Amino acid sequence: MEKDLQCNLRTSRHTMAESKMAFVERLFARHRNALQAFFFRRLRIKADAADLAQEVYLRMLRVSDPDSIRNPEAYLFAVAGNLVRENAIADRRQAESADVEEAESQQLLADLPDFDAPLDTGRRVERLREVLGQLSPKCRAAVVLQYRYELSYQEIAERLGVSTHMVKKYLAQALGHCRRRMVRLA
Repeated sequence: MEKDLQCNLRTSRHTMAESKMAFVERLFARHRNALQAFFFRRLRIKADAADLAQEVYLRMLRVSDPDSIRNPEAYLFAVAGNLVRENAIADRRQAESADVEEAESQQLLADLPDFDAPLDTGRRVERLREVLGQLSPKCRAAVVLQYRYELSYQEIAERLGVSTHMVKKYLAQALGHCRRRMVRLA
């Protein structure tokens, strides 16, 4: 009798897990494109949009009682909104921790690829252009003025109409952004 009860309980849990998974799969299949569009509008990076949509799916699978969700679509997009905020916080933390005055950072950003380098250099340069294009206009301008025209922080600040502290912040944000996005190239 006890074995039958345990077997029924296991079967019941298995059936519930299957129905939860089927529920999440249907919900995700129905809203995947809208989720990816939601992320793309906020991040402007197609690969990140797909990755974050997948993260929403995984988080939905972790919901212990999907039947308690009154409006699954609203819940799905609430999870997506939370992921956008988490992503923004992570970006800010990484940008704040980047030290643009660090010699290694200066060298990495200043070195241009050799023309004798492997053929994927063109791909990397194109990716770098794309990544730099994702920066805000002032942030991108600070990078160009620093690394292409070799202007000082003070000169960049005067040209952009901001403080030297803000110039350093722009450069730190750019460095963090480039590091994260260029890693995804590999």
